[in-house]
Amino acid sequence: MKLEFTKMQGAGNDFVVLDGIRQSINPTPELIRALADRRFGIGADQVLLLEAAKHEGEPLRYRIFNNTGGEVEQCGNGARCIGRFALEAGYAAGDRVDFETMKGRICVRAEPDGRMVVDMGVPRLLPAQVPFVPEADSEMSKRCEHSADVWTIFCPPFGRDIEFTAVGMGNPHATIFVDDVESFPVEPVARFLQTSAVFPEDVNVGFVERIDSRTAKIRVYERGAGETLACGTGTSAAMASGYLRGFFDDRVEFAARGGRIACAWRGPATSLYLIGPAEVVFVGTISLDKKGQGEVSLASPPMGL
Repeated sequence: MKLEFTKMQGAGNDFVVLDGIRQSINPTPELIRALADRRFGIGADQVLLLEAAKHEGEPLRYRIFNNTGGEVEQCGNGARCIGRFALEAGYAAGDRVDFETMKGRICVRAEPDGRMVVDMGVPRLLPAQVPFVPEADSEMSKRCEHSADVWTIFCPPFGRDIEFTAVGMGNPHATIFVDDVESFPVEPVARFLQTSAVFPEDVNVGFVERIDSRTAKIRVYERGAGETLACGTGTSAAMASGYLRGFFDDRVEFAARGGRIACAWRGPATSLYLIGPAEVVFVGTISLDKKGQGEVSLASPPMGL
């Protein structure tokens, strides 16, 4: 099997982008895992597939697959990358493009400075919309802080209680504010929440260190991918959580391990916007053998060479 691909990254969150309009692609879990394999494939946090609209007049389809092979609902950094890809491929005129995702429509537009802006939609705050089932843990407690529901649960790997907010951004997120994001035990705490019955569809867990009302540091441990260098939906959930708790103004600059991402939000019932880079790393083709191992040929050199 031979496929054309574009390797892209948004603040260090890296993707294999596939054009399913100009080539026929059956995104089986085996194919996705082979493409995302960092040793025998191309390597990526997620694989993004662009498909033609189902019906005339409808938006292009944008599908997201974790590197473990499973399809997921949304990816903000991926949306910026697929938006730039679609615009540069000529699939939309002007500076904006609409997509249909598993969880509804999104809009991506290009800024004059080269950054991409994604309308992430209205954050889902009701437990059933996340989904989040607090009654699955009878010992968990809730308190209200400004406009946010803050939940407390005992975390055995941490040896103490943790507080989090639950927000749906097309996929489920738990956001934890911490004093020092670099020293906090991200993996064991995230894995504890991911296996908890209160998140029936698993959960992406964000860890946020507030610097001031307009700046913060963030790390995100994602479902099926582990910790990534950046996570757009996780940053969006952190923006919503911090704003509702009174920590943030209506625009915040987040420093992720892979780069900087900004979010803007004016509160419940309004769209949240994600602003950040989307860059092509290289373009090429990959030939996969029956064992799923690939031979890559580059059509453009990697960034920086």
